[in-house]
Amino acid sequence: MPAVREVAKRFGLLTGWSGTPDFLDAERSFGRLLFAPDETGGALGFGGTLRRGSVTHLGDLFVLPGHQSAGVGRALLAELLRESGPKVTFASSDPRAMALYVRHGLRPWTPLLYLTGPAAGLPAPPARRTRAEEVATLDARASGGARPATLAWYAALPGVTMYATDRGYAATRLTGHDVLIGPAGGATPQDCADAVLAALAATRARTARIALPGTHPLVPTLLATAGWRIGDLDTLMADEPGLALIRPDRYVPHPDLG
Repeated sequence: MPAVREVAKRFGLLTGWSGTPDFLDAERSFGRLLFAPDETGGALGFGGTLRRGSVTHLGDLFVLPGHQSAGVGRALLAELLRESGPKVTFASSDPRAMALYVRHGLRPWTPLLYLTGPAAGLPAPPARRTRAEEVATLDARASGGARPATLAWYAALPGVTMYATDRGYAATRLTGHDVLIGPAGGATPQDCADAVLAALAATRARTARIALPGTHPLVPTLLATAGWRIGDLDTLMADEPGLALIRPDRYVPHPDLG
């Protein structure tokens, strides 16, 4: 794990995680975490997945710059995607990564937009605090697969609160003056949007971060609101079974947990 975390730090992946446990521990516990060792006991790169029912979410695939295009990433990916069932990932803007995923059967689907903006000031329905087990079924329907243990692990972290509306839910995580929204979902696209807005209204943070699929109804709502902007973007990719399961118009992923 120290060798994996050194690579993660090189790519800035641990920003927003104040310590352990972090998303790498989640991949190790609820999916697979593999690394390519160098001759000194360090790591040339690593990759990790998380499972949601039958869905494999490829969360990470990173190789140090001096060893890229040398087959390390291909070897890690072939092993990580060896499991049966639907596959999904958030591909970076690196064209080499997207080409690699396409060769493994994944297809570009929709942008994943990383938005930031003021947490307050948006109209929202009331929200109530809830527990991970109470939203697990709704999360499974929106995200494509059940993951009650992962949700319970996340809900137990410092600063994490689960909120629910009548037909939606949203997790929040406070990190200083900033709140991260996700995962979130709803029975319909509007139910998901309402749950996210309710969670934003309930938090005391100044700034919010959220990863929205391009087809989500909150995209135009937030971008029409003063202070909200797109800070970065990935591409949501999936194979054919994955496309049939995940609901990008009624689901908001966690950037690190899928």
